[in-house]
Amino acid sequence: MDLRLLSSFLAVAEEGHFGRAAARLFLSPPAVTGHVRRLETELGTRLFHRSPVALTPAGERLAGHARALLAAANAALDDVADAAEARPGPRPLRVGIMGHGSAELTPAAINAYRRARPEVPVETRQLDYTEHVSALVGDRVDVAFVRPAPDDERIVCDVLTTERRIVAVPETSPLADARATGVRLADVADLPYFRLPGHTPRVFTDYLYFGGDAPRRSTHTALTPHEVLTAVVTGRAAGSGLESFARYYAWPGAVFVPVLDAPWESSYLAVRADDTSPEVRIFRALARALAGDRGPWAQATR
Repeated sequence: MDLRLLSSFLAVAEEGHFGRAAARLFLSPPAVTGHVRRLETELGTRLFHRSPVALTPAGERLAGHARALLAAANAALDDVADAAEARPGPRPLRVGIMGHGSAELTPAAINAYRRARPEVPVETRQLDYTEHVSALVGDRVDVAFVRPAPDDERIVCDVLTTERRIVAVPETSPLADARATGVRLADVADLPYFRLPGHTPRVFTDYLYFGGDAPRRSTHTALTPHEVLTAVVTGRAAGSGLESFARYYAWPGAVFVPVLDAPWESSYLAVRADDTSPEVRIFRALARALAGDRGPWAQATR
């Protein structure tokens, strides 16, 4: 049954006049008259006495049903409209950040993406030192700022920054006086570097210990920069990182000393190798472009 016919019928029933019903519905009187006649034809009975306009017994019965049907139809439309308004927007781009990520390039890349794709929410998630691979392959993040590059065929990486290495020691350490002049690998080989859990990717332990086995490894385990520096300033462990670490984690009682002959290391943007998301592709392109424009930073794909 056409709801327009019921609407015209009910307007005439309530107004008691075809002309007033037409005005109420913003229709012409002939249109309303035609709707009522079509409805009477479909039902096979008269719904109105015409002079004066009044409901027949059949019309009186239909009026109650018409009100219920039109109310239900309006409720359905409102419900669908509410659902449309509540429809979730684009899936957020989930950005994992290990430590301070790629230094100043991290917020620059995120802000560039937000300007380019304002309709896509961005969620940032802090990663600990064990999550090079697991956060991506476990689908907890879509892109990740990490260091060093994960050694896993499921992950592809873009070099974003390349920096000198440093060690973090307490201000009471004999090495603290070399904060301006720097030290050499031989000077830091026996530092009590903090421990990492057994499931930490080997590539990160090699990075932390400058490729060695850290024979004087501390008994203290750390997974985040905060935990590392707490151990450093309390004399329980030493840490290592990139030179930008000192800018982001100025910590009373901790001293950052350059390691002059250590190979420079890079930070990376890592993504899943099989990820075809256009949002990931856009984010990668923006990050690579920024890396190419800023400072002594290299851009490459590994």
